[in-house]
Amino acid sequence: MAVISTQLQDNIGTITFNDPDHRNALSGVLIDEMLQSIGALQKGKMRVLVIRAPKGSKVWSAGHDVHELPMPGRDPLAYNDPLVTVLRSIQSLPIPVIAMIEGSVWGGACDLALSCDILIGCHSSTFCMTPAKIGVPYNVSGILHFMNIMGVNFAKEMFFTAEPLSAEEAVRAGLLNHLVESEQLEDFTYAMAGKITKNSPLSIGVIKEQIRLLASAHPLSPLTFERVQGLRRTVYDSKDYAEGIKAFLEKRTPVFSGE
Repeated sequence: MAVISTQLQDNIGTITFNDPDHRNALSGVLIDEMLQSIGALQKGKMRVLVIRAPKGSKVWSAGHDVHELPMPGRDPLAYNDPLVTVLRSIQSLPIPVIAMIEGSVWGGACDLALSCDILIGCHSSTFCMTPAKIGVPYNVSGILHFMNIMGVNFAKEMFFTAEPLSAEEAVRAGLLNHLVESEQLEDFTYAMAGKITKNSPLSIGVIKEQIRLLASAHPLSPLTFERVQGLRRTVYDSKDYAEGIKAFLEKRTPVFSGE
């Protein structure tokens, strides 16, 4: 059974998460279907992509499927990890991607939403960045992504507390472009998408790529990069990382020792 559904109408592509039993977790299967659908929609000449959950959803996506995280000793967010791959795909897609957010957004799904170009939410939208709850060392590109959008202090608070931001707080933090009533969410989103389709796709594609390149123009020395990777390895080799995953699977609160 497909865990997403896809539609193309009036040059607007739509990918809808459709795995309620797993709260639309970003599993390898779901991500693989997303990547295939993006390719098919591009062949269909879409000019805008909308990523959404079904109407009335309580959870937009629960984020990275923790059941698929590796055991200690391997980077859980390596370059070729499925989640990292789909984030790059959306960021480099030469058309605008709109995240239509209804319900809560957790962990890696926050990064997925922020990888989109425009975020439109309603009052049920919340955002919670959860790697510290399970002892995961988030990757460099992901942290930089949050810093660019939210600013350093907002990003620190979100990662350190692992507490959800309300829709109103998400607007103040710069996560949401627009906050609308839930009954207006779909009409508002597709009206904006329709306006975009009337503009030059070549111009938009080039501008999007320029913004992406400029936003990521933060050179790191080889020594700094190696230090960052070494810091991250101390986490994914740790007892805390093992405890975080074990506690999640056992549905209990983890007891972290800092080791």
